[in-house]
Amino acid sequence: MISLLLSLFALASSSLVLAQSSPSGPSIPNTFPHAWPGQPNGTFSPEWQKYFEVTEKLPDLPGPLPRMFAGNIPVNRQDHPNDTLFFWAFEKQGANGTLTAPADANNTDPWIIWLQGGPGSSGMIALTTENGPVHVLANGTWVLNNFSWNHLADTIWIDQPVGTGFSTADSTGYIPDEDQMGEDFLGFLSNLVKVFPSLATRPLFLTGESYAGTYIPYITKHLFQTENSPVKLRKIAIGDGSLGSQATVEHVPVVNVIETYPAIIGYDQDVFNYFRQQSHLCGFDLNLTYPQNGHFPTLNLVRPTQNSDLSQSLLQPTESRARSASFQKTVSERFAAAHGEKPLHRREKFLERREESRREWKRDLGGRANGTIDPSYGCFLLDELIDYAVNFTFPWSNGDFDVYDIPDATNPEPFLNASTFFNDNRTRAALHAPTSKDWIRNFNYPFGNVHDRSKGNQYGDPSVEPIAFLSDLAANASAANVSTVFYSGNDDSLVQHHGTEVIIQNMTFGGVQGFSRKPSTPWFDDDGKFAGIVHQERGLTYVLVAGAGHLVPEWKPAQALVFLREFVLGSNLTGTVSGTIVVGGENSTLANDFLPGGNEIFYGSGATQGTSTIPAATQAAWSSFIATATATQRAATNGGYRNAAGGFLTVVAGFGIALAYLV
Repeated sequence: MISLLLSLFALASSSLVLAQSSPSGPSIPNTFPHAWPGQPNGTFSPEWQKYFEVTEKLPDLPGPLPRMFAGNIPVNRQDHPNDTLFFWAFEKQGANGTLTAPADANNTDPWIIWLQGGPGSSGMIALTTENGPVHVLANGTWVLNNFSWNHLADTIWIDQPVGTGFSTADSTGYIPDEDQMGEDFLGFLSNLVKVFPSLATRPLFLTGESYAGTYIPYITKHLFQTENSPVKLRKIAIGDGSLGSQATVEHVPVVNVIETYPAIIGYDQDVFNYFRQQSHLCGFDLNLTYPQNGHFPTLNLVRPTQNSDLSQSLLQPTESRARSASFQKTVSERFAAAHGEKPLHRREKFLERREESRREWKRDLGGRANGTIDPSYGCFLLDELIDYAVNFTFPWSNGDFDVYDIPDATNPEPFLNASTFFNDNRTRAALHAPTSKDWIRNFNYPFGNVHDRSKGNQYGDPSVEPIAFLSDLAANASAANVSTVFYSGNDDSLVQHHGTEVIIQNMTFGGVQGFSRKPSTPWFDDDGKFAGIVHQERGLTYVLVAGAGHLVPEWKPAQALVFLREFVLGSNLTGTVSGTIVVGGENSTLANDFLPGGNEIFYGSGATQGTSTIPAATQAAWSSFIATATATQRAATNGGYRNAAGGFLTVVAGFGIALAYLV
């Protein structure tokens, strides 16, 4: 999603890389929907239901499956008739005819839309690996998913924006920005409800994850701005969402990431202090208060001042860098460039040199002027943390770091890829999919360019981040009786939950800025086991899911279904502030800035073949250290940190060690 070296997993793209149109390079993709036999003539109407219904057997899929519909629907953009979005809809498990029911203002059955992130990732990724009725396994076989979200409501997975997955776009029809994306989506919805009229008045729950944290606020904004909305929006739910700036969602939370999984740095206190100092120098140690006292300043993501291949690579988008070479080779070469060491080419030499290299890394810090930002990395702190782990910390030193799921150090990871299924001609015909293109997991071209940073962010998206208008959006949502849910997986480091909490405390909803009380109420799954933390105030719900990564329904499917039932579709009041109390109580052990992660890191090649377990003594020593370290708060003056007793801590760099002195 954002500029990091990371392993390709659920949002990984295929090997197809599209370049900008040039005399020597491939042309801009030009794709269009296919008219399969039986397609009606004329405008959209319920007559199209029979055409879109999936009646042919899908190759290799188990059954039975609920009634389903699929195909491409235009977005109604003027002069771009081939701009379409692909959808695959499943009726609620056990129901029959819920999608094809006639319009009825008294029909209150919920329906769900799911959007993937990317930008340019297919919604079919979630359908086939996260919250859909069928899941593809690493060996290419398929199984039914007992925790599919359509067990609770009619659910539609969509490829968007235009050109993504099986969606189509002509060569000049890609979105120039998120406002056009929002307009396109409204055009799609206006046609969708003509085919399925009941959806126009039934409550819509608009959900998604990752870069959908940008899509959904823009779609919601345009729904509110439309005089006659095609749908009745009831709630939006965004998981691990890209709601703010790159600095906020990626790099501000780095210290919190380490606190959650100190195994990343091998429980090295010196390294922790180094990253905490860098976070302070970058202005990332923001002070969250409940209630919040003032707004946070705009964060400046300082770029590396040392001009090198490393510094240039930090500005490239994730997928481009991660594809260019093996993960370990790329990271080791970057790290070598920063610290004048030889690249770590061979595994056995890497093991021999790792500890000495780590000591050299720390000595290198000792030669730097005190209180300076690392010239090699600038404030790209998550990149530096990943580089450290892959170079120095087992088992990530096997060559991989999955920012989507920290404890997963398998290399290569088990790849859950449905491309063979979707590009089978039998599947195309059954799903009424286009023949003008192949389905790929991630599409590099959603903004009509390949990550042209001169036009926008690292993906070529010129649009302002949603945080710029979330307060206005919340006010309109309150007026329209639309609720908001932000949820995060605790094992995610790409869009870590602390960044989401910063965004919540910096926005106004229900007429008040941020939460008035710190989230600390536990919620539980259907087996009565601890599932995470929940907090609700003034129409905004925040849920942290324990043991889940960036793709919450994939790693915690049962808990994700409970979350959907209770906090999205339902009205469970657990965690709700009511006067001076919080429903479900507040647990002081959950009121820390971080929720400790698991004690096992799993590793292997293509599958989990072993686990690295942290010794109890190591955990105890770290707990003692971190209890003191996190008792300090950033001082208001002198650029230091204020401890719990009110004294000041001065950060001193020496041999890479940040020493704390009470004065």
